[in-house]
Amino acid sequence: MIKILNYLFQSIIIYSFFFIGKIMGINISRKIFSSLFFFIAPIFKSKKIINSNLDIFSKRDSSINKEKIITDMWKNYGKTFIEYIFLNRLRKESSHIIFKGEKNLIQSVQNGKPSIFISGHFANFELMSMEITKKNIPLATIYRPLNNFFLNPFMEFLRKKYVCPNQIKKGINGVRETIEYIKKKHCIALMIDQRVSEGEKVNFFDKSALTTTLPAQLSIKFDLDIIPVFIERDKDNKFKIEFQKAINPKNFKDKLELTKELNNILEKMVIRNPGQWIWTHNRWK
Repeated sequence: MIKILNYLFQSIIIYSFFFIGKIMGINISRKIFSSLFFFIAPIFKSKKIINSNLDIFSKRDSSINKEKIITDMWKNYGKTFIEYIFLNRLRKESSHIIFKGEKNLIQSVQNGKPSIFISGHFANFELMSMEITKKNIPLATIYRPLNNFFLNPFMEFLRKKYVCPNQIKKGINGVRETIEYIKKKHCIALMIDQRVSEGEKVNFFDKSALTTTLPAQLSIKFDLDIIPVFIERDKDNKFKIEFQKAINPKNFKDKLELTKELNNILEKMVIRNPGQWIWTHNRWK
């Protein structure tokens, strides 16, 4: 009962924020909610997990400024949060997007086979799948539903209407659904930066972490290229989306070796702009 009331309270607050943000408009909302999240979000999210994650990260580079990373993360978090209510506008417009490596995307589509897009929770991560579908590329995205059942239906509605209409819930049934989409020549997009209950222990920033092997398994089984995608927000709230060089599964001996390579690529993405990655997730639990 306490959990239900907590979810209800959270959803009321979030829906209220969305309503206020919609009235203020996207530019003012970004400024206000980036500051608001910087002050209030640490109350609800564990500082211990964030600091623990950054301690692991700092072993790779002891010169990092932890406070700046945390500040940048919360400000980006606030902007990304309020941008959900403006996804319709972001879908209609294109001036806020700068592409890099489009030839890698085009080459993957022209070979007649679907590709697997992998990334992490950087900047406004929803825009990566959105921009792929805007290019009329058949796509299905794998996602984890929110625990809050008062909020999840609305978030699913926004994702299906403005990000990608083909949403696959994580799980056994989701794997079957993913395979069906591949057989129908749909590309697959998924995030690989979060801990999974089932997977392989693979080093991530030199520490073992349970990691999904799904992209590697699908890539090897169906002989599909994997395209890493990186997104970054600049100071003017424009987004750079980079489609990196395709990874051929035939260059790896097995799913574990390929998964290790994907984690290496993800590490490089985090290093490029650590303040735009979500450090609140207990990645190394």
